[in-house]
Amino acid sequence: MEKDTERQIIYGRNAVIEALRSEKEIDTVFIQKDLKIDGVSALAKERGAVVKIVGAEKITALSGTQKHGGVCAELCAAKYAELSDILEASEKSGKPPFIIIADEIADPHNLGAIIRTAEAAGADGVVIPKRRSAGLNSTVFKTSAGAAAWIKVARVSNLVDAIKTLKKNNIWVYGMEADGEPYDKVDFSGGTAIVVGSEGFGLSRLVRENCDVIVSLPMNGRVNSLNASVSAGILMYEIVKYRK
Repeated sequence: MEKDTERQIIYGRNAVIEALRSEKEIDTVFIQKDLKIDGVSALAKERGAVVKIVGAEKITALSGTQKHGGVCAELCAAKYAELSDILEASEKSGKPPFIIIADEIADPHNLGAIIRTAEAAGADGVVIPKRRSAGLNSTVFKTSAGAAAWIKVARVSNLVDAIKTLKKNNIWVYGMEADGEPYDKVDFSGGTAIVVGSEGFGLSRLVRENCDVIVSLPMNGRVNSLNASVSAGILMYEIVKYRK
């Protein structure tokens, strides 16, 4: 069955399996932790959906019923693009590529805010990983103020491979970390991709190792970090200065 709510939830084993087999874009599949739902997890992973093992109360809250059969799925609020689509859009624009990479941003509000700022700043697209990341669910779509419908968002299996592809297309990749070079001392002209690390852990090790440059924002107060979406927004508009 499909629950007509803002979150676009489908629940029940058969309904979820049919949705996974169809052309519907599924963001996340929730499976009750004490049940074995044959075939659902494997099919979800095959389709590129995130699988979360949760308690029964979580599925009840999402579906609005206790008759959910231990499984529900959240539909994507917008369609994903391919990385090649973002590169093609950049080429057609006649400007150097400008791409945002979100490295395991788990908070949908943060991801939505990043997408909103990326669209406003004129970025060509946003790249997110399939694992350990928020997807294009309704919360992200709402927080982005609809920007998720206008900017291309690619969800890739391996961020490092995506970064290597960008480098082959003459795009410099800048990671954001506290120990990097001051952002106002860096030349962001030419093809540019910035990588925003996760809220609690920053850049993952392999992603950081594959960045060309690590940049930082000054922390002149008593706190030693900024919200991921705020940091991303500051750096995006620094890059905008080089694109005028």
